[in-house]
Amino acid sequence: MRGLIFLRDRGIFVLWILIIAVFAVWANPYFATLNNAILVANAAAISAIFAAGVAVGIICGALDLSIPGVAALSSCIAGWMITTGLPVWLALVVGIVTGALVGFVNGVISLRGFNPIIVTIAMLSITSAAASIIAGGYTFPGLTQLDFMGTQRYLGIPAPVWITAGVFLVGTVFLTKTRDGIRLMAVGGSAEAVRRSGIHSDRYKVLAFVISSTCAALGGLVTTATVTEANPSASPALIFTALTAVALAGVSLVGGRGSLPRVLVGALVLATIANGLTIKGVQPYWATGVTGVLLIGSLALERWVTASVSRRLMATAQASVHTGTR
Repeated sequence: MRGLIFLRDRGIFVLWILIIAVFAVWANPYFATLNNAILVANAAAISAIFAAGVAVGIICGALDLSIPGVAALSSCIAGWMITTGLPVWLALVVGIVTGALVGFVNGVISLRGFNPIIVTIAMLSITSAAASIIAGGYTFPGLTQLDFMGTQRYLGIPAPVWITAGVFLVGTVFLTKTRDGIRLMAVGGSAEAVRRSGIHSDRYKVLAFVISSTCAALGGLVTTATVTEANPSASPALIFTALTAVALAGVSLVGGRGSLPRVLVGALVLATIANGLTIKGVQPYWATGVTGVLLIGSLALERWVTASVSRRLMATAQASVHTGTR
């Protein structure tokens, strides 16, 4: 039983270690170096920020598909403000607040009885159009004022890695150590049970949407800082990569269960595979295929482990009943 539970809760860590070991041998001597490790962490950083927002939403039962549009809108607003000479800090604050407001609107509309998936798809279209209108169909290039959170390194580590570490640290503490975070996870598990206990579950649904969109806005701003350009195009790859990292991490798609540290490792797994195959000169589409195989495998493993744990618990309960009867 302990082994099965360990495999369910820590399997993603074991998988990442195995992948690192394989590439350390296969892509020797270029893979297992400090510089390459920093490259992998930097490549995973932005995807991990988006994945953190998606994970929080799913944990609370609030899947947000508007993330690419929110990222584009926030970055274009910030880009427009910077190019017009407004303070950088103000542009960043407005970009983040914009993301939070979009999440709030998503949450409020969903509480009116509308399907959250349809609502967020509609919001994806709205925010994408708004980003293009602000940018006039073009981009905002040359945003070197954001180097401090993009290409700049601190203690040899790129700024996006530090930002991602902060996001996951704060998010993990919030979900596991605070009353609101624990309630948010409980709402994802059973909103009706939480409501009957006297907790305002709708409030936490809205909060989940706000957190998800805020992470999307932050991810968009970090992307802008990294490429020094605000692009109005809402890339579907953002949500695909984020959902893949979340699924690999074993976050329950029905809500109520999940771990942000595992989501971070899920993003690192994807970045490690892409990096290792690139070093070996393998075409990028192989990385996509390998990721798909791992995703199906992780889902199958989770289903098997969950069923095995349930059977063992049932057998233990029945044995206890028989023992008590005697």
